[in-house]
Amino acid sequence: MTDVDPAVDPALRDAVRDLLDVVEERGDGVLPIVQAGDPVLRRPANPYTGQLGDDLGRLLETMRRTMRAAPGVGLAAPQVGIPLAIAVVEDAGAPVDAPRARTPLPYRVLVNPRYEGVPGPDGEPVRVAFFEGCLSVSGWQAVVARHRSVRLTGQDETGAALDEVLTGWPARIVQHETDHLAGELYLDHAQPRSLSSNENLARWWPDPDPRAAAETLGFALG
Repeated sequence: MTDVDPAVDPALRDAVRDLLDVVEERGDGVLPIVQAGDPVLRRPANPYTGQLGDDLGRLLETMRRTMRAAPGVGLAAPQVGIPLAIAVVEDAGAPVDAPRARTPLPYRVLVNPRYEGVPGPDGEPVRVAFFEGCLSVSGWQAVVARHRSVRLTGQDETGAALDEVLTGWPARIVQHETDHLAGELYLDHAQPRSLSSNENLARWWPDPDPRAAAETLGFALG
């Protein structure tokens, strides 16, 4: 007789195993990314409490490969069809990108993450607006005002507690991926008139400051 971890959900674990087996048999090791309109992106993810047992590591490594291949800077489990509150994030950063404060964000796993805005010197949360995209809304970007700094809490893949403050682009990445786990897309928080195809975004790039786009397209920042 073998011991069975009571936290493991056999049906979900088997479904994840089947998905990963297909990916490995295909040979590229990359998961298909779910696109907007799929219900899994609109349902709050279930808190992770050990449902996958030892298969968690295998899933995380496959999510990491998928994120990098896309390429992206974050990927939430619902984006690959798995309704669990798990995400991976990573960004090499861009040292010269001062407006967005795009400092490096080393690879990490977020389990059951939460965030809250960190108040500025006047006691009020500081928000900054930039164009933002999503692997599940392929081909489009829009301007989203987000907290400049956030306090991130949750756990990592080992169950160790996370409690830290992130600022700039790393803070934006964490907010974006955590929102996925609440059933939200970045479009829910975006300025609708700012929505631009990747091709049209070239009008404003490489300057990341969205003020010219706001004036031309007729939307407010903040």
